[in-house]
Amino acid sequence: MSALWSLGVVEQLGHIGLGVAYYLHHTLVLAVLSGALVLGMYHLLIQRFKIEYFRRVTAVGYSCVVFGWITILAVKQPSSKLDLFGFLSLPISFAPFESLIFTSIIVPQASFLGHLSGIVVGYAIAWGLIHGMNNYWAISMLGWIVVVFVVSLKRSGAYDLKFFEIESVTDPSLPSVRFLGSGRTLQMSSLPVEGVEIV
Repeated sequence: MSALWSLGVVEQLGHIGLGVAYYLHHTLVLAVLSGALVLGMYHLLIQRFKIEYFRRVTAVGYSCVVFGWITILAVKQPSSKLDLFGFLSLPISFAPFESLIFTSIIVPQASFLGHLSGIVVGYAIAWGLIHGMNNYWAISMLGWIVVVFVVSLKRSGAYDLKFFEIESVTDPSLPSVRFLGSGRTLQMSSLPVEGVEIV
């Protein structure tokens, strides 16, 4: 079990198609996609099923990535065995779900849906549904993550980033269209076309 939680084993498995580059590329994929999946699940539970509890739930942490890697290792090394407490030996394919249940029992505040999303994305990667990651895509994804992170810090107002300015796009001199009920305003410029003004 400790080998599963110690993800250094992924870097040493180049002979079965894993390795350092695979680890770095797919860690980014796991972090982004499992985060997006858990947010989508929360949105569905709040909007469709009207479960207000999930409005106050936050899913913060790296454990969804760990659960994704447990899943990838379970699929890539199906012959391994998982020893539970020294008296029960299960096929490694049960590792993700055993870890999910065990973590939920020991840490009740742990995000069950966050860990489950890591498992789902891990299966998608291991089965080849998500493939084609290379250095270009990894660096591009990392760059966008940094940009979104910096913008969110700036917009939150919690940190004053002097080197980064976000200007307001509202201009009182332009006509505006208000959408009923949403409180949002769309500003448009007027463009003259052959003597007719289109707004």
